[in-house]
Amino acid sequence: MPHALAQSVEILTTVLAVCGMGYFLAALLAARVFLAARRAPLPAFAPGVSILKSLKGLDPGMIDGFRSHCRQSYAGEYELLFGVSSFDDPAVAAVEQLQAEFPQQAIRLIECPQRLGTNGKVSTLVQLAAHACHDFLLINDSDITVSLRYLERVMACFAPAPQSAGKASHGKAAQPVGLVTALYRGRAHSTLPSRLEALGIATDFQAGVLLSKWIEGGLNYGLGSTLAVSREALDQIGGLLPLVDHLADDYELGARVARAGFRVALSAEVVETGVPAYSWRGFLDHQLRWSRTVRDARPWGYAGLIFTHGLGWAALNVLSSGLSPLSLWLLGLSFFLRLALAMTVGAEVLADHQVLPALWLLPPRDMVAMGVWAAGFAGNTIVWRGETFALKDGKLEKPAASARR
Repeated sequence: MPHALAQSVEILTTVLAVCGMGYFLAALLAARVFLAARRAPLPAFAPGVSILKSLKGLDPGMIDGFRSHCRQSYAGEYELLFGVSSFDDPAVAAVEQLQAEFPQQAIRLIECPQRLGTNGKVSTLVQLAAHACHDFLLINDSDITVSLRYLERVMACFAPAPQSAGKASHGKAAQPVGLVTALYRGRAHSTLPSRLEALGIATDFQAGVLLSKWIEGGLNYGLGSTLAVSREALDQIGGLLPLVDHLADDYELGARVARAGFRVALSAEVVETGVPAYSWRGFLDHQLRWSRTVRDARPWGYAGLIFTHGLGWAALNVLSSGLSPLSLWLLGLSFFLRLALAMTVGAEVLADHQVLPALWLLPPRDMVAMGVWAAGFAGNTIVWRGETFALKDGKLEKPAASARR
């Protein structure tokens, strides 16, 4: 019986390692497709846009991110609206500093005291949206840093298709764009967990986004790094208010816009977000929250992530086979393809300069990610901003006192 079990484990890990290599190859191809597509010239379309930012406290590098939004090379009009639950929030000083540095820029600080649901960020955004002047709203996180052409690249995606091409097109290509999102890279801080998370964002998460876009013929969700949405699409889904109890509000906003008959576009822009200087506990809490959020939103997609852990399965195959020549060959090939994917997506697509020096961390990072993925099945509670919640159908609920994570 033990011998039969060992053989079964060896066969299973061999199959999963081969499937993992197939995933790496498919993701590499999806990245190449994206790189080719973003070389296309941008249409000249620069409508007015209101940038909404929900603030709570100060994040490292936040003021530099704010400044990058004020230095846009954009032909259209735009304004920045910052929302805080109270004017006592430390972020108020950063906004006032920004207003003093850029007096020519339309910058407004708005108090949003109502708590409309468990998601405080969305509660603030609902109140901010009522003050926006333009027909397009752009929501991104407080610590996002962008390039000079950010608005140009994002808003060009809303340009109407030429009439002749629109008549001949079918399916998703014929749908008007309702929401535009963007890839992002993480700016790591001093701790090892922070570096591991930034590496995972660049070499794993964003690769999965590109592959899902290619396989599904487009995106059906949004990324919190950028959520630019038209008023028309937002009105058709009932605005932001229905999202006030959702944890993955970015995903849900994109999903609802897609279900309403609009297209979700992926911009050529890549933005940068700060990754906190996590302790190991904070890192694991965040990773587990991320995993269980994905599992709740896309359960079959989450189960399919079993094939993305190719390097981990190849390593387990070496152990289960007793260092057989085939297992060593599979491990070597898996490692080569994993490195190729990391360099293509992380270094080339995202232009993340932290990736190449951190490649030595890829094997331990992938093994940790494999463990977190498995733990994602073990419950539905998450820790968010120091509080414990139960996650059900995308919504946050306070668990019973006896609940365990």
